[in-house]
Amino acid sequence: MSLSEAEVQSARGAWEKIYVDAEDNGTAVLVRMFTEHPDTKSYFTHFKGMDSAEDMKQSDQVRGHGKKVFSAINDMVQHLDNSEAFLGIVTPLGKKHATQLKIDPKNFRIICDIILQLMEEKFGGDCKASFEKVTNEICTYLNNIYKEEGW
Repeated sequence: MSLSEAEVQSARGAWEKIYVDAEDNGTAVLVRMFTEHPDTKSYFTHFKGMDSAEDMKQSDQVRGHGKKVFSAINDMVQHLDNSEAFLGIVTPLGKKHATQLKIDPKNFRIICDIILQLMEEKFGGDCKASFEKVTNEICTYLNNIYKEEGW
């Protein structure tokens, strides 16, 4: 992991701001992803009947998955200073998405970029800047796992 202790602490502070409302912010990220990148919705068969952003915002399934995404990232953030623990979280997540769910790895970058946009909109550019290196690390690790799995 190529983050200094100061970067880890700064990233955790930025993450805490958005994670405090994990369900609503996770939902907002997914709704934006599905709206701006409609092809991403094809991986979620149980979301197919939801065409409007309002339908998605009200959906228990979308809200639940948004919270699940944020919880997984939170677990990673809590272990930014422990590579072994971080890999223990990101590796099974990457393998499952690559082999079982067959999710295109570009979708991780999309989600991370939307999280950064939301951070900037809600908390300013410094918050986004503090977390940007973390999203790059997450995406790099996930892409490497995908390569190991033959993508």
